[in-house]
Amino acid sequence: EEDFARFFSYFNLFVASMLLLVLGDNLALLFLGWEGVGLCSYLLIGYYYQNPANGFAAIKAFTVTRVGDVFLLIALFLLYQQFGTLNTQYIVENAANVMTQSSSITIWTALMLFLGAAGKSAQIPLQTWLADAMAGPTPVSALIHAATMVTAGVYLCCRMFSVFELAPEVMLFISITGAVTLLVAGFAALVQTDIKRILAYSTMSQLGYMFMAVGAEAYQAGLFHMLTHAFFKALLFLSSGAVILAYHHEQNIFKMGGLFYKNKFLFACFAIGGGALAAIPFLTIGFFSKDAILAAVWTQSHIAGIPLYNTLYWVGVAGAFLTSIYTFRLIWVVFFGKENTPYHEIKGATYWFPLAVLAVLSTGLAIVLKAPVMSILDAAKIPAFVIPEALEAGAHGAEYVAIGVALAGLAVGVVLFAFAYNAVKGFAQTSLGAGLANICRNALGFDALYDIVFVKPFLLIAKLLGRDPVDGMWLVLPALVKGGHSFTSSRQTGSLREYASSMALGVVVLLMILIVIQVVGK
Repeated sequence: EEDFARFFSYFNLFVASMLLLVLGDNLALLFLGWEGVGLCSYLLIGYYYQNPANGFAAIKAFTVTRVGDVFLLIALFLLYQQFGTLNTQYIVENAANVMTQSSSITIWTALMLFLGAAGKSAQIPLQTWLADAMAGPTPVSALIHAATMVTAGVYLCCRMFSVFELAPEVMLFISITGAVTLLVAGFAALVQTDIKRILAYSTMSQLGYMFMAVGAEAYQAGLFHMLTHAFFKALLFLSSGAVILAYHHEQNIFKMGGLFYKNKFLFACFAIGGGALAAIPFLTIGFFSKDAILAAVWTQSHIAGIPLYNTLYWVGVAGAFLTSIYTFRLIWVVFFGKENTPYHEIKGATYWFPLAVLAVLSTGLAIVLKAPVMSILDAAKIPAFVIPEALEAGAHGAEYVAIGVALAGLAVGVVLFAFAYNAVKGFAQTSLGAGLANICRNALGFDALYDIVFVKPFLLIAKLLGRDPVDGMWLVLPALVKGGHSFTSSRQTGSLREYASSMALGVVVLLMILIVIQVVGK
């Protein structure tokens, strides 16, 4: 690789901006860090700028996230109008005294905060940038677009929990948005062929679970899943980077294959990371965090008396089913499929040591981190979700259902891709299968919709304004004078006969004008 200095300057600027976002004691500093990580994301996505597609991906990410940032800025203005300060602790502690529950300004403030978070955390309708962000280097995907920046929206919502709790309508909307996003992302990941895009959509799906937790008031569960997700998703992204290097920068999973027989260590890393992503019970850390969210959402349907939360629970369970299927598909094709590209051996501690550390943190052993993390969140006054004693049995039942469905998804994945792959391939080649795959591959066509509704009209307006119509209006008069001068000068031919005929014509025209004036005057 070339240009290490540029890469690490962007990278360190990102780390500084992320620390400012997290450690800032007021929302103005948070917003400064927020914009900083957005800038660094743009710079790092377009790091390989020699390829125009990477530049377009960077511009797309920058533009879409800026839309969310506008909403966040509006939220800051509304908060300052009501509190007279942007100090985070003051707002959180005094929200109940200053704001009125379910009032219009409270709802708008909470909604603007969430839309700002949705842009940064790739939630519908501002989710289209994340898959294209995979154009950047793989370490960028691992740190920024899996572990830190994309979870900043969840962090913001959890930190401002007292504002959201005064707008229960927005809380429900947050859970609905998270549920829809995780389902759409799950279907999209099911048919992708690019290894990094599969992981990108899986990230979007896991972020949907975190927002479901926020909407169900399970802030600690959402933040704990954010922590565990950072471990296993960074493991998967860095492992995918090693796989891409091993196959000479090939990213299409169907052009890989047979890696299990060449590199058992990479298989172990992928199996642990994929197991955590699919929430394989007890063996992986993802199980302990994801199932806590689903149990909280089920419980909230009974506490709040809103049946829709129960529907959202089942959407989350369906998302877990899809996750198991596409995770097994990814691992099976890469490690047990037919080898289509020559394998290149990767060696060195710099390659295996980070993966080994992340692999350990992605196993069930990492549950030892839960108690200290919850203590820190308690000290930060982030409320814990307490399941009433009367609902504990039902909540455990909801967890068991989620476990069963996740394992069923794994079994379906085994049947479809290990034993009936030819049947799956045959269905994909039919008109119905190809149509469904195309819809899922394009994540329900949001990109095409936005292209029609926003991009093309904007380009048309830009093209019209690019001709500078204001200056054009001022240039009309000189153009008329110049045209008149050209016409009259072209009449000066030097022929006496033409001059005489012109004079006669002029006299006739004048006489006609006089006659018309007299007739009209009478």
